[in-house]
Amino acid sequence: MADNVVPIAYVNNITSVPPWLNKGDNAWQMISATLVGLQSVPGLVILYGSIVKKKWAVNSAFMALYAFAAVVICWVSWAYKMAFGHKLLPFWGRAGAALAQDFLLEQAALPATTHRYENGEVETAMATPLYPMASMVWFQCVFAAIALVLLAGSLLGRMNIKAWMLFVPLWLTFSYTVGAFSLWGGGFLFQWGVMDYSGGYVIHLSSGIGGLTAAFWVGPRTKADRERFTPNNVILTLAGAGLLWMGWAGFNGGDPYAANIDSSVAVLNTNICAATSLLMWTCLDVLFFKKPSVIGAVQGMITGLVCITPGAGIVQGWAAIVMGILSGSVPWVTMMIVHRKWKPMQAIDDTLGVFHTHAVAGFLGGILTGLFAQPTLSNLFLPVTNSKGGVYGGVGGAQVGKQIVGGLFIIGWNIMVTSIICVVVKFIVPLRMSEEELLIGDDAAHGEEAYALWGDGEKFTEFSKHGFTSDDTAHGDRRISIGAAQVV
Repeated sequence: MADNVVPIAYVNNITSVPPWLNKGDNAWQMISATLVGLQSVPGLVILYGSIVKKKWAVNSAFMALYAFAAVVICWVSWAYKMAFGHKLLPFWGRAGAALAQDFLLEQAALPATTHRYENGEVETAMATPLYPMASMVWFQCVFAAIALVLLAGSLLGRMNIKAWMLFVPLWLTFSYTVGAFSLWGGGFLFQWGVMDYSGGYVIHLSSGIGGLTAAFWVGPRTKADRERFTPNNVILTLAGAGLLWMGWAGFNGGDPYAANIDSSVAVLNTNICAATSLLMWTCLDVLFFKKPSVIGAVQGMITGLVCITPGAGIVQGWAAIVMGILSGSVPWVTMMIVHRKWKPMQAIDDTLGVFHTHAVAGFLGGILTGLFAQPTLSNLFLPVTNSKGGVYGGVGGAQVGKQIVGGLFIIGWNIMVTSIICVVVKFIVPLRMSEEELLIGDDAAHGEEAYALWGDGEKFTEFSKHGFTSDDTAHGDRRISIGAAQVV
């Protein structure tokens, strides 16, 4: 009988398949990166272009597209190593390019992630996934990109596109990389044991707070746009939302850096929480406003996806349902009640309500992760051994406190840095479009329009093919839109 022969596809003895390469892990990591990339392009490009008023469809979609492209170049040129390279400061890595062949083809490694006991002995070895650095660089790149794309949602309908072009690389460099290194790359919050499985703090809390802060500095939309900002295509909004939801399998499923059992748990919990949150938000809309809102359902879906993100692979299924109930209700209250009654919040024009759907939901998810993190699941992923949530007793009680402190650091850093960036950019170009450009919209900003139709009430330039203008204030509905134009 012939000896068993290993198929050549599984033999790691050729130049392009080094001994350390796990083909399954590498394939899943690249698929996960592609899924996350699809969340931005075309997912959020479609969602932004359809959920806004018709006259801002092109500008809104392009802000997302530009941010994605700009982040890719900045990431490989200097930002990746600031987030995942060698330690420079307790909250920052040393900048450097991620372009050289020798670097990209070596086994992936996060050099600052070695975790030690107080006596200096190694508790958890440095993270060394079984695929090349190229896969790690691209996977983390699409995460960085979507953070900027999400932040853009707070600024739609009035930010000067030239100011946005300057803002993106600055915020990536001085804000995003700090949160990423602190919580993921081996920084002080990582070493302390703050839990952020896949970006509830690094991406969602930071983009929500950064967006709200930038919205304060940029200023509001026109009065007419704030009063009437109905989506130009709800069906396309649902298409973009669907890409966002399905893409979250890569968002949370790829963060164990392997195609393992924890990845499977993360994907299942993600969908459980998102579905629960969507249903909860819809029920509240029906209860208080007598009819379900489609845009409201999208909001609930997003808050569920955001809330589960910091704990996707470290909480149990029943906890994902609880988190979904809370993520479908707490942000609903802050958006639909608190925002409408609290004048300081009304003064800041957060176009799509990113503060509520991402900052509130992300911080909520981080705290709930500190409460529900299951010990066995935590040991599959976290660098601090024997970590667990508050409901499991013992040291778990302190975890909630750690989660709150970690979230407050992200909030404080983003308020400070985003404010400085906006002030600097303001010295170079205006942050906000002129009043004339705000009345015109896409035609003024880009010389292009989303649809060859007229009748949305926008004012056209004398060079417009329509040849006439209209008064954008001739609408009877004067209710200010809050969060993705949800006016119930």
